[in-house]
Amino acid sequence: MASSVAARAAECPGFGAVGQLPTLDSAQLASQTQLLCNARFAVLHSGIAHEPLWAAEHLDTAMVRAAMDTPRQGDFHPDSRIPATLRAELEDYVRSGFDRGHMAPSGDMPDPQAQEESFALSNIVPQRAELNRGRWADIESAVRRLALREGELYVVTGPAFHTRSIRAIGQDRVFVPTSTWKAVYDPRRRQTGVYVCHNTRNPGCSHVSVALLTHVTGVDPFPALPAAMKQVCMTLPFGRVHATHRKRHPRHAVSLW
Repeated sequence: MASSVAARAAECPGFGAVGQLPTLDSAQLASQTQLLCNARFAVLHSGIAHEPLWAAEHLDTAMVRAAMDTPRQGDFHPDSRIPATLRAELEDYVRSGFDRGHMAPSGDMPDPQAQEESFALSNIVPQRAELNRGRWADIESAVRRLALREGELYVVTGPAFHTRSIRAIGQDRVFVPTSTWKAVYDPRRRQTGVYVCHNTRNPGCSHVSVALLTHVTGVDPFPALPAAMKQVCMTLPFGRVHATHRKRHPRHAVSLW
């Protein structure tokens, strides 16, 4: 799976740190995936989960400032690039009890085309409203502020599934994540870190290392970076996120997922 995505990475220039898109090592989810390139982000879509497994962005100061001046606009829509049997439809979310949660945020998008692309269901997962409209929105804003401060960031966002029996919504059985996560690489400081939040009505959020993210989910958001850089979580801005895990694979941290 990693090699096939890497072979197609040239189709999505600039979204991966050091020129490499995220990799996936998950036997359950690796089949029926499709790499989708958009104007401002790339997505690896799963025909099994009927949603993205990751969305990769390269934020810089100019992009964030332009996004701040671009009104949020766009209509949720199924992604016509994906075969109908493998994609989510609008009806799947109707009366589901879940918001349509962006992985690459519409608030990062600097122009109407990018805004509209971010509303494709290939960039959406079922999120509890309490998370999507609360702490998750705060995290998205915090990452944009960090990009303004640092000059550029590589950001990868995705869902995590950490139960034996995965819940699904709609006729297409769109998987409901147990958590959603957002990984950040700061090239100036050469540091990495991950936000992770429970996808519940009372969502807890925390910080973990990229190494732990990869260990739990099978997704390495920054495969080109040295292993040592991914063992320690950088200080991420967000006052209400609780414990920061800095050690290698703390056993209790798995419960975050």
